[in-house]
Amino acid sequence: MIKYFIKAVLAVTISFSSSAFAAETKAPPTKQTLFKNVMVFDGTNDELYKADVLVKGNMIDQVSSKSITVSDSKNTTVIDGAGRTLMPGIIEAHNHLMLALPNVAWFNTHDITYIAAAAGEEARRFLMRGWTTVRDIGGPSMGIHRAIEDGRIVGPRIYSSGPIIGQTSGHGDMRDYVDPHPNMVEYKQPFYDQVSFVADGPAEVRRAVRESLRRGAVQIKVMAGGGVSSPYDPIYSVQYSPEEFRAATESAKDYGTYVAVHAYTDESIIRAIENGVKVIEHGQLMTEKSAELMVEKDIFVSSNCQVLELSDEALAFLTPAQLAKHAEVKAGLDNQMSLIKKYNLKSAFGTDIFGSAENYEATVKEFSCRLKWFTPTEILKQATSINAELLAMTGPRNPYPDGPLGVIKKGAYADLLIVEGNPLKDISILEDYAKNMKIIMKDGVIYKNDL
Repeated sequence: MIKYFIKAVLAVTISFSSSAFAAETKAPPTKQTLFKNVMVFDGTNDELYKADVLVKGNMIDQVSSKSITVSDSKNTTVIDGAGRTLMPGIIEAHNHLMLALPNVAWFNTHDITYIAAAAGEEARRFLMRGWTTVRDIGGPSMGIHRAIEDGRIVGPRIYSSGPIIGQTSGHGDMRDYVDPHPNMVEYKQPFYDQVSFVADGPAEVRRAVRESLRRGAVQIKVMAGGGVSSPYDPIYSVQYSPEEFRAATESAKDYGTYVAVHAYTDESIIRAIENGVKVIEHGQLMTEKSAELMVEKDIFVSSNCQVLELSDEALAFLTPAQLAKHAEVKAGLDNQMSLIKKYNLKSAFGTDIFGSAENYEATVKEFSCRLKWFTPTEILKQATSINAELLAMTGPRNPYPDGPLGVIKKGAYADLLIVEGNPLKDISILEDYAKNMKIIMKDGVIYKNDL
């Protein structure tokens, strides 16, 4: 009798709990937001234009130069922009949310829940700067993505690459000199299980790619050349053979997505592109030879500027040898950006900044950092519609497949900002986000309203 009573109580409890959870998570009725009296930068045009924009649920329903009237006023929030600029949410193309820590060794010395909590807070801050989407190009950010999508924490949309993939003694092999190889010991340090897969030979590379995809990666990040923060690979080093690259690119293509590579030099860039890679991250030491191949093969270059302008304090974790590599890369920045401009390459807007909260705060300076080479309009397109084109390369793995990002048009996701002033004339207004970011909407939900 007691057994049946307990079963009955459990059944009622589970039923009640399930109903309560369903009530909490059930989507609300479709509501509307009508933006009136705004000047629109739609992500693609070179000029602002006056329009009304109607959002239904999480999608843009109308963009009209004529006044929009709605019949369902009860479920409509009307926002008068008073002539301010309405623009798409900012997209960051090269982010590392799960590296919100002073150095990578913390993955081996600190609880992963602490690191995830720090990453969750940085995700919230990104959104509150108006950065509604980030392409996380290395690190186990799939759980942060899921928590945001489940509504447990607040943050931007995330396109996660999962763990980076690199060779022994490459950029991604962050071992101390006396550490054993992670694939040659029974115990694998958390860093090499969560952040960086060390893989050598086509078979290991295929397995690493497939494991990243299994964990939820939507695009793949591979290390093709030397890096600044890694201890034993000079910048000139060329990493991965053609056969290893093909193992990676074929495995990614089998799952409908692509491979992006960390690379600075012509040798690394050209070998990667010739073996199926679609996106070059960084590329500061490229020459005309790389640029011409990028044009021929329709390759994206995900460039960054502000990370090379960080203060000495922000770079204090680097050794003298690493600082020398940083200076080597920085010396190529002007030439690279000039080549991007000359060849009209598809240039994404990214930052590659990680570490402390102060470092992440510096991401907003990426806008002004690019003004030496690009107009404010060109930079805004990079940070909206061009970055959105890059995100769409994830194909069937795209976590947001119902419409485009980075643009204001019917059928696009409602990731929208109202800003004080005209960023096509003065892009620095986006850096003082606390003052100038008046409305922040992501997925049809308003997270900040200062009007």
